[in-house]
Amino acid sequence: MSTVNTWTSTQHFWLIILGFFVAFLPRFIPLMLFTKREIPEWFNEWMKFVPVSLFTALVVKDVFIDSKSYQLMFTQVTEMLAAVIVIIIAYRTRSMALSVITGLIGVFLLSMVI
Repeated sequence: MSTVNTWTSTQHFWLIILGFFVAFLPRFIPLMLFTKREIPEWFNEWMKFVPVSLFTALVVKDVFIDSKSYQLMFTQVTEMLAAVIVIIIAYRTRSMALSVITGLIGVFLLSMVI
């Protein structure tokens, strides 16, 4: 069964414009609000944990959760070992870029060995 696109060029244009505003406004509004006000210190302290928590959530989901059945699994040994290496590198260097590069190289090399 094939679907045929019956939209006109004008409809495509308005979809692109709408997509622009949907992507732009959530970034622009906080920028405008916080440039005129002083950000509270508690908010700055809280925001320091956001990148770490997002990174952890993504890694844990990919390493320990099966995407088809959403069950906990412990079968991805190479990824788990690479995660331990990344944790050590991230703790010592505090560098997100170095941690990601080390993780990619670690998974590559460990998958060749194991």
